[in-house]
Amino acid sequence: MSAKYSAIKWTRARCTYDVVMTAGIILYLAGFVLVGRGIGTGSAPIPEPVLLIRAFGTCAIVLLHVVLCIGPLARFDQRFLLLLSNRRHLGVATFLVALAHGVLAIGHYRGFGRFKPVVALFTGDSKYGLTAFPFETLGLAALVILFLMAATSHDFWLKNLSPGVWKGLHMLVYPAYGLLVMHVALGALQGDPGLLGPGLLGLGVITVGSLQLAAGLRERRRDMWGLAATQGGNSETWLDVGSVDEIPHNHALTVCLANQERVAIFRYNDRISAVTNVCAHQGGPLGEGKIIDGCITCPWHGWEYRPQDGRSPPPFSEKIATYRVQVKNRRILLNPEALPPGTAVEPARFEGLESQSSRKNQLALGNIYHDESV
Repeated sequence: MSAKYSAIKWTRARCTYDVVMTAGIILYLAGFVLVGRGIGTGSAPIPEPVLLIRAFGTCAIVLLHVVLCIGPLARFDQRFLLLLSNRRHLGVATFLVALAHGVLAIGHYRGFGRFKPVVALFTGDSKYGLTAFPFETLGLAALVILFLMAATSHDFWLKNLSPGVWKGLHMLVYPAYGLLVMHVALGALQGDPGLLGPGLLGLGVITVGSLQLAAGLRERRRDMWGLAATQGGNSETWLDVGSVDEIPHNHALTVCLANQERVAIFRYNDRISAVTNVCAHQGGPLGEGKIIDGCITCPWHGWEYRPQDGRSPPPFSEKIATYRVQVKNRRILLNPEALPPGTAVEPARFEGLESQSSRKNQLALGNIYHDESV
């Protein structure tokens, strides 16, 4: 963000992602219409506009379920990180499909009166009771939220709104999801005599809720462990947060301090460095990423920071907070006082297995040379 703005930074993986996503949407819509035609070949066939309305509507809510499931799935399995890194593209596609559904529905059901379609939407049904609820307004409210999220999906808005405000705005996806579930439950499902529609919607809600809850509980367990390890810490204390042997090479251990701040402690090249766990881009969990080519790489969108000073490599200028660390008897000691973003900190050094193996090999070679000389 600090270097320049571009419409989309196209890569081969991103192009492939968008092609597959677009093809999937087209195939879904075409399949829905074809199946709908086959079902409605009796005495009361389903009109083509109604088929299209249902196709776009069901596609939009399926896409929104996928969007909400990607985040927690990526926390359990890093193979979903590819989907997570391009989730904004999927979110914009969800809005466009939902917009097509809304335009078709309003035009078809509200476009033949003496009022304009949108005016008729708000004035035609004014009884907000438990029965005959005007569910269209719920869908329109969700569509407005999806529009705000799609319109601000570019990094220009992320930079100028600030990451905190931008993140808060995009958390509105959860109210939008609730509004859409109510929109479907109080609308289309009211005229569905079978159990397939309610069953699929209920399964979707349970799936999204269970994944979000499981991911939240997983984070809470990790935070509780970190809180126990760092209880009572202040700027004058050094907290024992674990052993260097617990951290895989080029990966991190994440701990939560008593002030609820998360710290990512990275092991690399027989060194230990600690930075905030929060990426400056979208608040991604740096501790779930790894060090690639000498830089901490965020698992969400690939933003990079040097572990020794928390600075992005040139030409970028993003900075994150760093922490002081020590290693004594292979135990990691962390000072819980965060340093200003971009502050250089000398990495704590230790003798790793790689160094021990190298030293043993050197000693073995030395003995061989000594024997030969004798």
